Amino acid sequence: MDTGSDLVWFPCAPFECILCEGKYDTTAISATTPPNISAKAFVSCDTPACSSAHSALPSSDLCAMARCPLESIETSDCSSFACPPFYYAYADGSLVARLYRESLSIPMSSPSFLLRNFTFGCAHTGLGEPIGVAGFGRGLLSLPAQLANFSPQLGNRFSYCLISHSFDANRIRRPSPLILGRYSLGDEKDRQFGNDGGEFRYTPMLDNPKHPYLYSVGLEAVSVGKKKIPAPGSLRRVNKRGNGGMVVDSGTTFTMFPARFYEEMVAEFDHRVGQVYKRASETEEETGLGPCYHYDDSVDKVAKVPKVVLHFGGNASVVLPRRNYFFGLINGGDGGTRKGKVGCLMLMNGGDEDEEDSGGPAGTLGNYQQQGFEVVYDLEKRRIGFARRKCASLWDSLNQR
Repeated sequence: MDTGSDLVWFPCAPFECILCEGKYDTTAISATTPPNISAKAFVSCDTPACSSAHSALPSSDLCAMARCPLESIETSDCSSFACPPFYYAYADGSLVARLYRESLSIPMSSPSFLLRNFTFGCAHTGLGEPIGVAGFGRGLLSLPAQLANFSPQLGNRFSYCLISHSFDANRIRRPSPLILGRYSLGDEKDRQFGNDGGEFRYTPMLDNPKHPYLYSVGLEAVSVGKKKIPAPGSLRRVNKRGNGGMVVDSGTTFTMFPARFYEEMVAEFDHRVGQVYKRASETEEETGLGPCYHYDDSVDKVAKVPKVVLHFGGNASVVLPRRNYFFGLINGGDGGTRKGKVGCLMLMNGGDEDEEDSGGPAGTLGNYQQQGFEVVYDLEKRRIGFARRKCASLWDSLNQR
């Protein structure tokens, strides 16, 4: 489930995955591929869906790629020619796929319902991407966009609540709920799920002319302890060239900031924490995380780690739980001879940026920092909201209904 892309795709047999050894069980792919896709289910080259999959190329160009005769292109009569294969890339993988249109049933709803003429990609070759992705971005081919055609109530609003990351699969007792449409559990139960009494902090969505499928918002500042650090202009807004803004992305792990802004945050964090704990430079070198610190349970570490608050546009301030930005792990100590506890800042340096010409989004809000929040995407009112939740309890309560 990826809010940073807009395509729904599956791996389809025969499927070849490059550089997937040890990463996925590719032998199970054939058991999960969509069955019996009819050759007549192709999407034609002269449709908006085909243009969307090919980065908005004109239908005439796509029909020429599909070898539609010139006279048919001129008369807009190329519906019998299939949309050509397309290339789709993510930050850590890519694929080549074809577009199909078939009926899709969603059995986990109550009652189950059928989406007719659902458009999706069928991948036969992938680079590190054999599993499949449900794109929840703002594009024409995304799952919410296609749901909205079936039922605006389902497609115009969705939310998810991510349970805490765990590096031990046996500790995961509940999945993270994904909610399509609106819901209400009542005031009493809403209060059980978090400290906010069920209230969301909303920030407006920003339009991006270059990357229209992204959910961009404006970040005004970040507070580290009592110091409020103003964000650069590139994080506050998106310019006419599509550069800037902060993307809310369920498919990216860690939050990333522009280099200079990140360094200013780290300096303030280290100023506060470094006075109490020794830097764990060996851990920083081994993991690439930083800054990291040795800490002792005999000292009240929680009180010494400063609070981090994200201040978004629309006066939406989101207080991060400490586990969302300061993670503790067991380390071998400075010389590797003794084990000790180390805590690392889990916010990332996104690299250099030239203010308004950064070449795309200036920052990303990753899923690690979204743990323990219900994040709602209100497409009708063009806003994104955050509310603290006990996500496992929310899952149980929704299923009881």
